[in-house]
Amino acid sequence: MKKSNNVISSVHTNSIAEEIGIEVGDILISINNHEVEDIIEYKYLLSEEYLDVEIKKSDGETWIYEIEKDYDEDLGIEFENPILSHMKSCTNKCIFCFIDQLPPNMRKSMYFKDDDSRMSFLHGNYITLTNMSEDDIDKIIKYRISPINVSVHTTDSELRKKMLNNKFAGDILNKLKKFAENQIEINCQIVLCRTVNDGEELNKTIKDLLKLSHAIRSVAVVPAGLTKYREGLHSLIAYDAASAKEVIKEVEKRQREFQAKLKRSFIYIADEFYILANHAFPSYKSYDSFPQLENGIGMMVNFQQEFYQCLNKLSVRLMKQKKVTIITGELPYKYILEMCSDLEKKVGNLEINVVRVKNEFFGGHVSVSGLVTGTDISRALENIEVGEKIIIPKNMLKSDEDIFLDDYKASDLEALKNKPVVISEVNGEKFILSILEN
Repeated sequence: MKKSNNVISSVHTNSIAEEIGIEVGDILISINNHEVEDIIEYKYLLSEEYLDVEIKKSDGETWIYEIEKDYDEDLGIEFENPILSHMKSCTNKCIFCFIDQLPPNMRKSMYFKDDDSRMSFLHGNYITLTNMSEDDIDKIIKYRISPINVSVHTTDSELRKKMLNNKFAGDILNKLKKFAENQIEINCQIVLCRTVNDGEELNKTIKDLLKLSHAIRSVAVVPAGLTKYREGLHSLIAYDAASAKEVIKEVEKRQREFQAKLKRSFIYIADEFYILANHAFPSYKSYDSFPQLENGIGMMVNFQQEFYQCLNKLSVRLMKQKKVTIITGELPYKYILEMCSDLEKKVGNLEINVVRVKNEFFGGHVSVSGLVTGTDISRALENIEVGEKIIIPKNMLKSDEDIFLDDYKASDLEALKNKPVVISEVNGEKFILSILEN
């Protein structure tokens, strides 16, 4: 018998589901006589205020629950399969694909390439739209899945085919126009490959996307991540200080135009470019409420804002000596070091050891904190006295588990140094609290 994708894995405390008796292991059959095929359909059907929810219980009986609720109120259940369907894999062979550059012998799930609109909806993943049929696009429009996050890279038809190694990749503008015509908001991403889609190609892409600015909320420009595992792959050149400065110069010129015309920057540059170029970050205001924060756009500016707002209000003075260790990647190191120095001065009796972890695991030009592994952290801490505790940012770990990309666990780090590991949210205020709290 085919296993159902709609098996309930958890029921939230004090939720509607708990109140009416839905249990873990129950199977969702239908809502208002509509079979639920995937998470998009589930969310859409859930928007009704009156629901007949058909559930198959573990003993085989089928129950129908009549529910009256607010239109935006959730039932409070989660499923064993988060999208209630098979994940759609990516058929592209992008010249910059990070998964193609992974080391061997990692867990199998690490090598799966998803290009699924449902994951975009649930987790903000970026999709190329090349693996979607017209029916899939119509479904997004029908169910009002908005905003949708799209990996554009270039609007030049032939170049996009080459970059994605997909002969069907050239119609990106038509698909974006269809979303725009149907009031679906879009966030765009451009993974920039040096000498491939930057320079004049980037200017053309920006110009084309600007025509859809009524629907496009933001455009992020991020550098391609290049590991040391690129043998047999397309030859790409990493950005350096000079080339990063050129990207900043060109994009900031366009930003000034857009701020005058659209009253927003429209296009935003990843933090890596500013750090590589040793260039000052833009103002906090210029990020327009940070529409692509999770994509590394303005993360340091936002973090610094939160940090110094908290630091300026801080009245704590430590009465006895305290030492802690902070783990960070190479890219944000100098900023974290400066902030920690300011915190030490403010509270007194505080020693913060900021450890910069070189990414040996991926190698190449990978230097962001989010790709630091437990193996490299353990190597960096080998001869270091860590003090009372070790603090690591949450973005180094899986979203739902305290485990690094190399399967090294936070608990392994605790065992190695015999000290507690504190996982800090990527939030300036919470970062300070994680240092000061006992």
